[in-house]
This record gives sequence, C-alpha cells and structure tokens, in this order.
Amino acid sequence: MAEESLSVRYLKGVGEKRAALYAKLGVETVGELVRYFPRGYIDISKPYSLSEAPRGEKAAVRGEVVAKTGEMRIRKGLSVFKVTVTDGERDMLITFFNAKYTVESLKIGKEYIFYGVVGGGFVTPEMSSPMVVAVDGADKMVAQYSLTAGLTSKMISANVRSALDKLNGQIHDPMSESIKKKFSLCGLEYALRNIHFPQSAAALKAAKERIVFDEALEICVGMAMARRKNAGLTGEKMEPKSMDAFFEALPFEMTSAQKRAVSEITENMCKNEPMNRLLQGDVGSGKTAVGAAAAYFAYRNGHQTALMAPTELLAQQHYEALSKMLGFCGMKTELLTGSVTAKRKKEIYQKAQQGEIDLLVGTHALIESGVSFKSLGLIVTDEMHRFGVSQRINLNKKGKNPHTLVMSATPIPRTLAYVIYGDLDASVLDELPKGRAPIKSYFVGGDKRVRAYGFIKKQLDEGKKGYIICPLVEAGEEDTGELFNVEEYAEELCRGEFADYGVGVVHGKMKASEKEAVMREFKEGNIDLLVATTVIEVGIDVPEATVILIENAERFGMSQLHQLRGRVGRGKEQSYCILISDAKNQVARERLKTIASTTDGFRIAKEDLRMRGPGDFFGYRQHGAPGKDAFELQDNEELLTAAKEAAADILAEDPELSKSENAYLKFAAEKICEVAAR
Repeated sequence: MAEESLSVRYLKGVGEKRAALYAKLGVETVGELVRYFPRGYIDISKPYSLSEAPRGEKAAVRGEVVAKTGEMRIRKGLSVFKVTVTDGERDMLITFFNAKYTVESLKIGKEYIFYGVVGGGFVTPEMSSPMVVAVDGADKMVAQYSLTAGLTSKMISANVRSALDKLNGQIHDPMSESIKKKFSLCGLEYALRNIHFPQSAAALKAAKERIVFDEALEICVGMAMARRKNAGLTGEKMEPKSMDAFFEALPFEMTSAQKRAVSEITENMCKNEPMNRLLQGDVGSGKTAVGAAAAYFAYRNGHQTALMAPTELLAQQHYEALSKMLGFCGMKTELLTGSVTAKRKKEIYQKAQQGEIDLLVGTHALIESGVSFKSLGLIVTDEMHRFGVSQRINLNKKGKNPHTLVMSATPIPRTLAYVIYGDLDASVLDELPKGRAPIKSYFVGGDKRVRAYGFIKKQLDEGKKGYIICPLVEAGEEDTGELFNVEEYAEELCRGEFADYGVGVVHGKMKASEKEAVMREFKEGNIDLLVATTVIEVGIDVPEATVILIENAERFGMSQLHQLRGRVGRGKEQSYCILISDAKNQVARERLKTIASTTDGFRIAKEDLRMRGPGDFFGYRQHGAPGKDAFELQDNEELLTAAKEAAADILAEDPELSKSENAYLKFAAEKICEVAAR
C-alpha cells in the first residue's frame, strides 16, 4: 500500500513536468495511475494485408520497412518524412510529420504494424502519421486514454507499465476469496494488468467484469447504507390531503404515469422517514407538473418547498411555470438567483423565514447563508448530478430532514434503478403528455448538409425556431480539422445560407450573464437560429423550436444526443432532429441509427449504459472509475444483480464494515452514501 501512495513523479519516465500533467487528469499517485482506466482499445491482433485494407477508414496493416527519406522541411516548424513499407505483394507510402525520432527508430528490413487511415489508390495505398507498433512482442489490444495536452496514450501506457512493475505482488485486493469464488471474479492485480494490457479477449472480459463489479458493489453498499441511515430519521411526516384543487387548476389532464408518480410521492411523504425519491422521465414527460404536485402537498401540510435548478434560465422557466400552476391554488412562489438585487434578496430572505413564501425556486443562491425557512418540508432538485455534494448537503440543512425529490431527464435503466434504489425509491414517467408528437429523427452524411439547411430555413420561414449544435467552441480546441466549432460555423452561416435570419451563438466559455442574455433573446424571438455547444442540453424550453441539427453527431454520447434532441418537441408542432456524421466506424454508425430509430429514452439509456459505468448516472464518479468507452456491460443485469447480492452478503456479515478487509469498500461506500442520503 505504501508503494501505491507514492507520487507518480518518482516513476521512471515521469518527473515533475509530466506529474503536473497527470495532476490535471486527477492522477497524483502510483495507485491512482494504475486505476486510470483506458477509454477504449485499438485492436491490432489481425492486421490486414495492403491489398485488403479498407480504404478511407482506420485499419491496422503489417509491413516491412524497405526505404526511408531524410527530413524534408516544408516550412518553419514543419518537417516531413517518407517511409516505404511492403508486405511482399504491395508497397505502401507512409508520411510522418514532425516525427524525427519515430522515423529514426524504424529499422530497414524489420516488420511493424501501422495503424491509421488507409488512403491513396488501390495500387499504391498511403497512410499519414500512423501509430507504429513493433511486431515482436507487441500488445494486440492497444489501450487508448482520455488525455490532456502534453500527454499521449503511448506515454501513459509506458508509465502504467512501469507502475505495475513497481507494484508487482503488492496490490492489495480488498475482496474476500469467498466473494470472488462465488461470483467467478478474477483477482484485482490480474484485472488491473489486463485492463491496460490485455493478454487475450477472455482476459480483457474477466478484467472488465471485475472492475465493473467493484464499482457496482460500492454503489449497492453505499445505497444500502444510505437507506439504513435515512430509516433512523423522523423527517417532516405529513398527513393525507385532498389534491383536487391542484388537479382542477391544471390547464391539462395529467397522464396516468404522472398521476401514479404523484400518488407514490404523496404516500412516501406520509411516512416517518424522509422521502428520498428519484423522479425520472424522458424529455417532455411532465416532471415539472409532478414536482408542482409534491410542492402543493407540502403546502397543504403547512410546509414550504425549495426547488433548486442548475442554471438561472432553467430556474426562471421553472418559476414562470410553477407560479402560474400553483398561483391558482393560493400558493406564493418567489425566484432567487445570483442576479437578484441585494435589496430584493433581503426581502425574499425575510419572507422565507417568516413563512410567507410557499415555494422558493432558485439556483445555488438557495444555499447562501442568509436563506432560512420557517418550515422547509420538501426539496426538489432538478438534474442533481449538476450540483456538488456540499451544495446538496447545505440545502438539506435548511430544514429538519426534509423530504427530497430528485428530477432527472436522464432515464436510468429499470434494472439499474432497482439495484440502486429498490422498488419504492423511484418513480418513472414513461408517457408523453397528450398532444405531443414524437420527434422525427434522421441520420445523414455531410453531403446532405445543404439540403438540411433548406429544411431548417423552411421551418424558420413559418415562424418557428431552430438549433445547430457543434462539438467545439473555437478552432484549434482539438488537434483535428474534422470537427466543427460554433464560432466559425455561425460566422459562415451569417455570411452565407442564413444571412437573412437572426443567428445567435452560445457556448460554455461565455460568461453566465452573456449566455443567459443570448438564450433569452432566442426565447423571446430576436434570434431565429441558435448555434451552440452542449451548453443548451439542459435548461432551455422554447416551444417554438421545431428543428435541431447536430454536427459531428458521433462525438456525443447516446444519452447526450437524446437530451439535445429534447430541446425541440416542447410544443404541439411536429419537430425534427437531424444527426450529421461522416463517421466510418460501424459501432458509431449503429449508435446514431439507434437514436434516429427510437425516442424511447429508456432503450437509449440502457444502450448508453453499456458504454460507461453506473457511477456516471449518479454524479459521484471519481477519476479512475471505469470510463465512458472502456467497458461494455455485457449482461449488465446479471452483473448488477450479483453485485447487489454480494452487498447483502457483506453487510449481513459485517453491518458496520468494521473488518479490515472491508476498509476500502467502507471508504468508497460512505462517499456514495453521503450523496444518496442527502
């Protein structure tokens, strides 16, 4: 364990400068480095011959170096090297840029595996700046890591190998032999070695299952501890009250799913322990109305409600909707955000303290020291994962163990929700309100872009609005010319296709006040087309927006694409989502086809879960936990259920996790428990 806590700077090949780069990734010790898992792998186990290599996409080819040129300087700061390789039947020309040491290391007459995009003609294929791996003793699955400027996957692999050698035989495995045997799990050191340097497909599968099982076990134990902790609290017990006035005041009839959720929530709030319920529903499923019903129930019982949203715009939207919805029922609603004047804040503080406010909607401003309540009975949190643990705890302290309702537009697969929350801790909205037409989605290539522009202009000419989403803010943000950025994209649209329309730009590098101003203009009608990054993923509700075009769609996760799509279809007009991608990768294309073929958020979330660990769904993930593309959770239902069973076994034998063998599990579970219990 002492070696694991050693600073990475003391590893061979690291030093102070590289250690500072690792710190940006949250990696400071040797133990953290070996737990910095790959985001994916490049499979070079079956390289193509030069004649069979697929053109226009990345592939591994095997060839012998037969010729090299010297350095050719094109301009200051740019040098080019040419290398010719052969497989005995066909030659390939490889171009390297600013890669003097790489080219010098290539030996004439020696075979290598080259991985890159195969271009050129059929007779003489070409490749530019490929990854190079020596055939002798090469890893057949090459790990790829999430990076920061100055670090490459090759560097990280080399440093991880040094770290594993240093820790050889010293990695403590906290899992008991009985648990490993019962659930057919490999040892931790074996898992760590094969997660970075897989010896075979079977070894990688075993390593993934052990790492994911560990994470799932931590979640299950942590949530079990949270439930046990909550069971000892009294909460603000409420009494059954009629909800007729609320339902009659609504300008629409709730769906059966909404009515079921309201019933579950109000029954929960009448129990002795405080409610800790997740309200999950697809985009547009009506979570706000259910939250309003919960606030009304608290009001009928003489208690106040606080609703915390992640952005000022979203808080404003909740305030406008809820003040109308609940005003008819006699409730007084106020808005508290960072932009509220000091004088107005003081008035709101006083009203909340005296009980003159029934529902206080706000941002993190709700946790400011001046805010207090006469009787806070319910906290509603929208998109909880966007708040820090301390913020949630501080809001909870404004009352005496108030009930908590967490609203999330990120559907969690039912199996995972069952494992984490149990049968009674999650309410699901699986119906769209009447009058909402499913969004029509299309996956097309870049050659259809101009046609898509024409479709968008037709929507704008009818008085509707649209979005265009790009993955980057500005040029040079990533070392590639293949990705669109909002600043250049918007400029080109203003000069060209959309010169006669109002075009706005919004992205995460803008000041909060600037973002709010642009989005408000878009909502109020001064901007027709909004070019944005994922900053609009949550927090903008414009019923007039009927079309969204997403560039480089392969760069976004499935659930994220579904969230972005949810920015349209907020009104009664038919809405559309256009996914543009020229990705050749078959897996990426299948994901986009899935998004285009269904609006079922639960199906999408289940597929998305295969691409990342469960911790991402609950906002507690630390660096080093399984990453987005690292682990496909094959048979995840079986794995998660096994983890829940293991958690029950461990807690039955050691309820307080006081045994030394459970020390690490206790540490990890307490972090999760702290989040869940609040």
